Amino acid sequence: MLDLRRLALICEFARRGSIAATAASLGYSPSAVSQQLAALERQAGAVLIDRTARSAELTDAGRRLVEHAERILAMVESAESDLSAQAVTPSGRVTVTAFPTAAVAFAPALARTLRRHGELTLRMGQGRSGRGMREVQSGEVDIALIDDWHGRMREPDTMRVFPLLRDPLVLVVPRRHRLASPDVPVDLRDLRDEPWMATPDGEPSRLAVDRLMADVGGHRPVPWEFEGLGTIIGLVAKGIGIAAVPALALAAGVRGIAVRRFPGPPVGRVVHAVARSSSVHRPAVSVTLRAVHVAARLLAADLEGVEPASRERPEARPE
Repeated sequence: MLDLRRLALICEFARRGSIAATAASLGYSPSAVSQQLAALERQAGAVLIDRTARSAELTDAGRRLVEHAERILAMVESAESDLSAQAVTPSGRVTVTAFPTAAVAFAPALARTLRRHGELTLRMGQGRSGRGMREVQSGEVDIALIDDWHGRMREPDTMRVFPLLRDPLVLVVPRRHRLASPDVPVDLRDLRDEPWMATPDGEPSRLAVDRLMADVGGHRPVPWEFEGLGTIIGLVAKGIGIAAVPALALAAGVRGIAVRRFPGPPVGRVVHAVARSSSVHRPAVSVTLRAVHVAARLLAADLEGVEPASRERPEARPE
């Protein structure tokens, strides 16, 4: 009989593409991974890995086994979820990953809601939004908060996608900037020569800013680029320049800035929660998804409160 742990191992190998990367992701030594894959080949009675001195890749038989293994592992998780759904009390660890601004924005509400469940523990990490879907699919995390700037989100067969909120791009300026006054209309054509700051070229939020400026007749290159929206907002607060950022990035609270909506149709992103279909009925995952939706409703109400007038947010209070 094929060993479930070894089936999970060959699925991880298929995702990572090498024995070394598989070992690093699982915390094993490369020799241990190689030995377990060899043991799986003996169980399967087929050559699953084509090994050379410098590389290893799946054979046709290995690829077919991975397809079967993914379905088997999903069915096992679904069975576990079905049985644990009878439990009255959510328990165990739930792992959530989120892109940085979502992690900061959602964490306080999640912590407040989930601490009522004494047998449940939450581990929340940060990562690039593009990795979240893959990490859920591989079983590394239970839930991922991801963003979609292009409206192209599709629900894979083995996943559930839950839309949470729309996050508009907003203009942030120093408190003493002329546009801090709600009486001064925002005209993008007048802002092209302002000292703009933005994330590096190619970042999703940067692409959204570029698209926004292109709609009014193009723009010159942004001279100041910084990693991290928090850094950019902090520099705006110090009077260094202006920026367009997702409103969710302001959830932690910043003094010294004014927030204005852009004229015309809103530009922004949609935030989603993603989980495996086979795990959503597990009590720990289910209650965490409900907490995510509660947090999203609170945040959405806060984002709707960003008026065309200037607004200074209070500093974040410790949770």
